[in-house]
Amino acid sequence: MTLDWHYLAAVAWPLAAALLLGLIVHWALRALRRTARRHAQDHLRARIAQVVAIPAAVALPLLFLAIALNYTPLDRDVVRSLRHGLGIGGMLCLTWLLARVVGAVEARILREHPVDVEDNLAARRIQTQTRVISRVVQGTVILVGVALALMTFPQVRQVGAALLASAGIIGLVAGIAAQPVFGNLIAGLQIALAQPIRLDDVVIVEGEWGRIEEITSTYVVVRIWDERRLVVPLQWFISNPFQNWTRTSAQLLGTAFLWLDHRAPIAAIRAELQRLCEADPRWDRRVCVTQVTETDKHTIEVRLLVSARNSGELFDLRCAVREGMLAFLAAHHPEALPRLRNDVEDIGARRTRPTQPTSAPDHADTRSPGAETVTAADREGEAAREAAAAPLPPSSRDPGATA
Repeated sequence: MTLDWHYLAAVAWPLAAALLLGLIVHWALRALRRTARRHAQDHLRARIAQVVAIPAAVALPLLFLAIALNYTPLDRDVVRSLRHGLGIGGMLCLTWLLARVVGAVEARILREHPVDVEDNLAARRIQTQTRVISRVVQGTVILVGVALALMTFPQVRQVGAALLASAGIIGLVAGIAAQPVFGNLIAGLQIALAQPIRLDDVVIVEGEWGRIEEITSTYVVVRIWDERRLVVPLQWFISNPFQNWTRTSAQLLGTAFLWLDHRAPIAAIRAELQRLCEADPRWDRRVCVTQVTETDKHTIEVRLLVSARNSGELFDLRCAVREGMLAFLAAHHPEALPRLRNDVEDIGARRTRPTQPTSAPDHADTRSPGAETVTAADREGEAAREAAAAPLPPSSRDPGATA
């Protein structure tokens, strides 16, 4: 068997030329992307070039190869198979480009609405909607692109027809199996539209205090105050109650409780709380109240109610107020601090002390007002009854009586 060099040359030179041109375009587009990355912060065209360059660097060489196949003497079936594979690659590149475009639009919106500002309520709402909707759209684009690529295979189309023929049972099984996926998808859309939570919201979830750090298409990451991360499914926020401290505003009220003696000077405490709040920059000048909220036989409960711009500053303000108030009371009103009162007695002196005889209490003093009273006549009647019941002596017996 001899090789037909003319045939090989006729096949190789169009493909080699297409590959060479594709590599040149690929390197040029990658260089363009590196240049665009350096200017992406300032120029819109640079950001567009950065998004388009990489998918185009893969798709254009495939396009050149598909065109070169028309100038080769290959068999039509071979050309059809190669062109089918190149078409699938181009379709996946288009899907990749659309997903990057969605990501670029998301990045643009997030950049125009930063959350590192004083009043970031509107920015957090927009960022939450943008992130969730972007994840849903990207997932949909990828799913549709892969599905269209698979539908180009005749075998897959036959399987699809068979599935449609038995759609009743398979649809039921698929619906049950995909319930968590679709449930999280619908929950993500609800969160994006209704917004029970937003990025950087302060929430109480499962008894943990933290901030919403990330919202994906399936779960939410809550950054706990001690740097732990709590991962919660999206459906949980739709079907369970939770606390959102920054739903409409970041301003909050907080309390610091003191348990003091009954002699505590409430007026002086109220004036000192006002002084502490005015001297602290974390106080937002809204609420500064001192109230006695409870009392018992040992102490009184004093509530110091203050306000701050956000939960972090409120916690620090409460701690500062509590610490400052205790220092003030210890320095100026030590009698206001609670005490336990006990009688202290020398045990040795008690042992050597002569004991005084104790007289029995008069029963009249201990008688209940409702008790019956025994009179002198009652006592005489009782003595007569006892004498009648006693036996007579022998000398006083009747002589005729039988012994």
